[in-house]
Amino acid sequence: MKTLLIKNGLAVTENAETVCDILCKNGKIAQIGNNLPIEDSPDIEVIDATGKIVIPGGVDAHTHLNLDTGRFSAVDDFYSGTIAAACGGTTSIIDHPGFGPAGCDLDHQIKKYHGLAEGRAVIDYGFHGVLQHVDDKVLSMMGKLAGEGITSYKLYLTYAYKLSDGDVFKVLRRAKELGLLVAVHAENDGVINLLRSEFRLEGKTAPVFHPKSRPAECEAEAISRMIFFARMADNAPLYIVHLSTRLGLELTNAAKKHGQKNLYVETCPQYLLLDESRYSLPGNEGLKYIMCPPLRAMADREALMDALQVRGLTMEIDTVVTDHCPFLFESQKMAGKDDFTKCPSGAPGIEERIPLMYGEVAKGRLGLRRFTDLCCANPAKIFGIYPRKGVIAPGSDADIVVIDPEKRITLTRELMHGNADYTAYEGLEVQGWPVLTISRGEVIAREGKFTGAAGRGQFLKRERVNKT
Repeated sequence: MKTLLIKNGLAVTENAETVCDILCKNGKIAQIGNNLPIEDSPDIEVIDATGKIVIPGGVDAHTHLNLDTGRFSAVDDFYSGTIAAACGGTTSIIDHPGFGPAGCDLDHQIKKYHGLAEGRAVIDYGFHGVLQHVDDKVLSMMGKLAGEGITSYKLYLTYAYKLSDGDVFKVLRRAKELGLLVAVHAENDGVINLLRSEFRLEGKTAPVFHPKSRPAECEAEAISRMIFFARMADNAPLYIVHLSTRLGLELTNAAKKHGQKNLYVETCPQYLLLDESRYSLPGNEGLKYIMCPPLRAMADREALMDALQVRGLTMEIDTVVTDHCPFLFESQKMAGKDDFTKCPSGAPGIEERIPLMYGEVAKGRLGLRRFTDLCCANPAKIFGIYPRKGVIAPGSDADIVVIDPEKRITLTRELMHGNADYTAYEGLEVQGWPVLTISRGEVIAREGKFTGAAGRGQFLKRERVNKT
């Protein structure tokens, strides 16, 4: 493995934003300083980062690779999806496995996903556990899997394997006992299914009715329920995935303000930069944006963007991740052309996240350090891989991204490296682009070209994060 010396970039380190040199040896960050000497060796590569921004490799804690819904399969696997991630400046992912067979053991999907990722992933990866039902065996196995590096679990309040309130509470109490984190897809299942059924009977099946069938109040009600359940479970660690509404944000903010501990909130670029007007696009274009929760009103977008800032000591939103779940528009998404409820839910985004969010830095709407906290450090801290990941510091993995802050790119499908046949951000211009991605000291993407190899990614055995 080559020694890398990155010189004269504006680096966002653990404690500063400073022009410095970074020396990487044996896959780790060995030294940070000024005017570090260049070793006389054929095994060293010097990277001139003058005028560039140097950040930790991005951490995307919400992806869906190799997802099989039964009717449809996501088109990115752990090879194509992680190539796209690397080219977009992401060097670690934590994937949400899909549901397994009814009644399967808790480790069923973990074993399956190890097989899917090993030998394919080009960046480092971890898995969340997925909860489909709750019994004594499941609760016991949560502890066993924690010892194997599975330290977070996702549960759903909607879809076929939604958990009852009682089972949710059992999981939260067990998670508190074990020091694990519970991530929740929070939507009210009963109201959503009623509205979808009524809309179909009334012939309201165009994409524009998708957000109307999943109103903001359905997200807010489910978030409120989870907040109270976590509080009753002695402040069990709770992570709200893909927050999309101002109403939900108000509830999580109120809980934090009133002292609820261990409460974390993520959102995604689509909820910050796109809105429900996309469902009114001509033809069948609106199907590209069928996702759950749906895109929301402009007022929701503005509230979420404003919440990216830090208020005093409180972070209203803790992470920006992708919920990358790509399907083909021309075939899979078009299954909903006569009825939006038949359209697979999800959109690509794993490659676009870092450029899109740095674009907000370029616009002056987001500070450079806050950007790296949201996209790198905070996901690593919350999910137990910090300081190995998410930070530029001596001893950390040499996961580093170099951004050209002056490079302007118009996003198009042709630029993307994943297998989806569209980008949700087609035609959007961004300023600032990842021109070099380094994973454990190896350059794996350079100027939009992948230079790594299948299977170089390693499984991230995550730590339990001590929660109060």
